[in-house]
Amino acid sequence: MIELNKDFWTKRYRENETGWDVGEITQPLKNYFDQLKNKDISILIPGAGNAHEAEYLFNNGFTNVVVMDISEEPLLNIQKRIPDFPKKHLVLGDFFEHTNTYDLIVEQTFFCALNPSLRKAYAKKMHETLNPNGKLVGLLFNDVLNTDKPPFGGNKEEYISYFEPYFTFKVFDTCYNSIKPRAGRELFDHFRKR
Repeated sequence: MIELNKDFWTKRYRENETGWDVGEITQPLKNYFDQLKNKDISILIPGAGNAHEAEYLFNNGFTNVVVMDISEEPLLNIQKRIPDFPKKHLVLGDFFEHTNTYDLIVEQTFFCALNPSLRKAYAKKMHETLNPNGKLVGLLFNDVLNTDKPPFGGNKEEYISYFEPYFTFKVFDTCYNSIKPRAGRELFDHFRKR
């Protein structure tokens, strides 16, 4: 298995090998964000890449959105695209070493980019990184995909084994409004911290 480190991801951005990036916020997350009333909640988007979700939130008045990535390249892209986005909310670092806590964490192609051996640690770290009653919301692939390189897939039953010890499942179903190439292959997750 290739090492999925900072150099790997920086090279992918520099060579424009970002097939996961659809160039805008996806409909499932847009719909979820649009029903949020409190625009002051603290939100983390780990492994955010070009963070179209953060751009949408910021442009819609959310004041406390933090973007985190292990590579500086996507953070620089965000600065160019959204010059007013607070620089202190662009965090270069490893999610597993991050110590702040949040009301909401957004999952969008971060889980599938990690080595599958980290999935149990991911669920535990998500739990630790959320405030009491915090939520983990996003999309997970319900498809085999790749076993030797990202994106790594999986299935709902596997994911339940990782998340059930730490979360109650408000929604965990096949996504009805995925983008066309992912239709029928994504699960929408809305988990609440136990």
